[in-house]
Amino acid sequence: MSAKIRVTVWGEYVHEKKHAAVAKIYPNGMHETIAEGLRESPDFEVRTATLDQPEHGLTDKVLDQTDVLTWWGHCAHGDVNDKIVDRVQTRVLQGMGLIVLHSGHYAKIFKRLLGTTCSLTWREAGEKERLWVCNPGHPITQGIDRYFEIPQEEMYGEPFAIPAPDETLFVSWFQGGEVFRSGCTWKRGNGKIFYFRPGHETYPTYHQKEVRRVIQNGARWASPEGSRWIDTCPNVPVEKAPEKIVVRGETLHVPGEAGFR
Repeated sequence: MSAKIRVTVWGEYVHEKKHAAVAKIYPNGMHETIAEGLRESPDFEVRTATLDQPEHGLTDKVLDQTDVLTWWGHCAHGDVNDKIVDRVQTRVLQGMGLIVLHSGHYAKIFKRLLGTTCSLTWREAGEKERLWVCNPGHPITQGIDRYFEIPQEEMYGEPFAIPAPDETLFVSWFQGGEVFRSGCTWKRGNGKIFYFRPGHETYPTYHQKEVRRVIQNGARWASPEGSRWIDTCPNVPVEKAPEKIVVRGETLHVPGEAGFR
């Protein structure tokens, strides 16, 4: 029997403590509802972490024991410590999967890894959202029909300022007429990234079975393949080269000097 995929569900846990309307839908926090959806599958071992915990709950030990990290943020992106962003970025490059949800498009870690502003257009009017499957053969879209609908959601519209995705898996249509690339993937270093759009805090999106299925599929897809890659930038001495080398010209760099690790 293969080992379970270790998932850490990260959430700000701010709206739920400030707004009764959000707390009514997510009484234990959005992060716990997302975790609940993952726990419906025996494939996962799930823990949660939040902004208000020491080191935002993302200590070296926690990240070392995480195969896939999900990230939901909205009103407190600026409160995330840059040292934690550095830490998460390192783990993604080493092979940890990252699933960024809804307004996490403006999270420091997402913008850092993608290298763009990740801006978009939006409207909060409780519109119907219809998500169309673009690639029915992809692991993330398994178990989903040609499309599914969310009765009420916040609208996100193009242009979405992201680098061209490796794959576009879902495209959303909203009742007001806008469309949006709602399911996109990238590879950074050894890590896989999946952005999934639905999940505004004032709607019960994370209770919906199709949304839970996509997040489960995304966690399976994003889980690491092979061993962890550690980026150490080593110097390879001439005598250890596979073939004999005759050194020619001046050598400016000496192993151990500044700029070498």
